[in-house]
Amino acid sequence: MKQHPNYSHEHKRFLARHKRKSALILCSQLGLLVFILALWELLAHFNLINTLIMSSPSRILATIGSLYSSGELFYHIGITLYETLLGFAISIVLGGLIAIILWWSDTLRKILDPYIVVLNSLPKIALGPVVIIWFGAGMQSIVVICVLITIIIAVISMLNAFREVDKDKILLMRSMGANKFQILTKLILPASLPQFVSVLKISVGMSWVGSIMGEYLVSSAGLGYLIVYGSQVFRLDLVMASTLILCILACIMYLAVALLEKFVNKKRGL
Repeated sequence: MKQHPNYSHEHKRFLARHKRKSALILCSQLGLLVFILALWELLAHFNLINTLIMSSPSRILATIGSLYSSGELFYHIGITLYETLLGFAISIVLGGLIAIILWWSDTLRKILDPYIVVLNSLPKIALGPVVIIWFGAGMQSIVVICVLITIIIAVISMLNAFREVDKDKILLMRSMGANKFQILTKLILPASLPQFVSVLKISVGMSWVGSIMGEYLVSSAGLGYLIVYGSQVFRLDLVMASTLILCILACIMYLAVALLEKFVNKKRGL
């Protein structure tokens, strides 16, 4: 949003109310989190819940500290983060290219449309055994599963964004002699930039789902592996600690995309 030096009195009051409301919402969110954690810890301390099953905040922190002391924490985080970021990057780049190709050729889009719908509806976990046989029981399979889960949504979302660009503007550019490549680069891609950022937000969550699902199926390291291992040996503290770390990492990745969105909106003058 563009800043103007001379605000009216009413506008200044509106901005002040908006800031107070935003601060109140943030404080309420943090307060609710603190209340839930404190209540959870108190219930565990007075044995009102079974800590073997429910764990507690202090036990989760102790487990994270133990993983850090043993040197396992950043090793497992690094494995999962690498798989997620690689799958995310491949999905966005490949999904964008496929969306451009389908926009470019309306005939090809109509031919492939039912297959895209089927692939989108198919539970990707069903392809897990096939992926493992094809790519082996290693990181490659996990990245492929992550891509399979993320890419279809990326393709569909970006293609819809391309097709929603104002048809009158496209006709105007054609009437001025613009070719398809010029329409794509000068109109379609810039106009679809806000939707592209929205695709990134969706893909963040999908890529984490994909990498963890892949680690559930085949892995010897990573946060998904720790969750599976913890559940098998009934170490719920390890499961809860790994889940908490996943939430923090996913939140950081989402906030990075949100910052990118603010940057894009600022450049566009919104």
